[in-house]
Amino acid sequence: MSGKISHIVMTALAVCMLAFSSVGHAQAIEEEPTALAMTGDALLARPALLATTVVGSVVYVVSLPFSLLGGNAAEAGETLVLGPAKATFVRCLGCTRMGRKPGTVEQSSN
Repeated sequence: MSGKISHIVMTALAVCMLAFSSVGHAQAIEEEPTALAMTGDALLARPALLATTVVGSVVYVVSLPFSLLGGNAAEAGETLVLGPAKATFVRCLGCTRMGRKPGTVEQSSN
């Protein structure tokens, strides 16, 4: 009896997880930052992220011998240097998500 209930609960949980994941992917989010978000990003966030990138680079170089011995130099570089650098330089102004903002494709009518 307990095995049957456990099986039903697991099946219901799997169905719910599948249903909720499809809802999350179905809604495309297009960021359109406001002027306030762009200003705050340019004056506050980007300089702080640049400082984080510089400090992370220094920490990475200092800890490089230890991370090489531990076998996680690439992971340390990603976390300490590349992550903050991408957030600083490869993100549209005022956007909260990483990466470039997708450009729009215009078709000319000939």
